[in-house]
Amino acid sequence: MITSNMYLNIPEELPNELFEQIICNSSFKLERIISKGHSTTEGEWYDQGKDEWVILLKGSAGIAIEGEEGTVVLKPGDYMHLPAHLRHRVEWTDPATETVWLALHYEQE
Repeated sequence: MITSNMYLNIPEELPNELFEQIICNSSFKLERIISKGHSTTEGEWYDQGKDEWVILLKGSAGIAIEGEEGTVVLKPGDYMHLPAHLRHRVEWTDPATETVWLALHYEQE
């Protein structure tokens, strides 16, 4: 058995977003992501081969979906499902505090 806490071991300095694998097997990957004022590089989009379900646990963020107007604002407790190949990007994360995400990557059956 392994126990830990989603809010432990958060670095004081985050020059880049931090991606930490929690559990991974052939069916899925569960990871903790920590951001602080980070965003996707201008002009780039995520286009992932697997579905992603993400929940924001701390902080706030804005997500843009290609072809949709506006930005989806996430606050603690908000989650979203991003189907495989749905192009999206992180427009912003809170620069004043860490934004902690839990992301599940998986393939549809």
